[in-house]
Amino acid sequence: MQQLGIRPEEPDDWWEVEALYDLCFAPGREALSSYRLRDDVPPVDGLSLVARDGQGILAGAIRFWPVHIGDHDALLLGPVAVHPTHQGEGLGGYLIHEGLRAGRALGWTRVLLVGDAPYYKRFGFSRLSGVEMPPPTNPDRVLGLELTPGVWEGVHGPVTRWSR
Repeated sequence: MQQLGIRPEEPDDWWEVEALYDLCFAPGREALSSYRLRDDVPPVDGLSLVARDGQGILAGAIRFWPVHIGDHDALLLGPVAVHPTHQGEGLGGYLIHEGLRAGRALGWTRVLLVGDAPYYKRFGFSRLSGVEMPPPTNPDRVLGLELTPGVWEGVHGPVTRWSR
């Protein structure tokens, strides 16, 4: 991976990050159920990260959002994207590791995402049973990670928008 600067996303990065997501994901990405959980909810301060190359060009980004599952709080990871010119360099994995490390440091205990189990397994994510993302979501793609051991035990029910 070439020399990149990683830092928390700032308000001035917002539209450039959105353009990267548009480039990396299929049209209509905002119609996905996970976006209903993000509507009018800001990402968690300090956890959403951007990576820029030596010329200041955006190379990658990751965002984390607060959600509820019943009375329990969790981070919703996503999206994470890497510009096509930087794919295959390990940047996506680095952003995930850094975001999880920062989440743990800020006191978050559990992370949730909708994604490919074979890819996210290497970060410690596994399928969650009983945790229901808004439809339509394939339950096999609802994955969780414990930042504190045992925190997913007994957690079940619908994932809902942050309300604090």
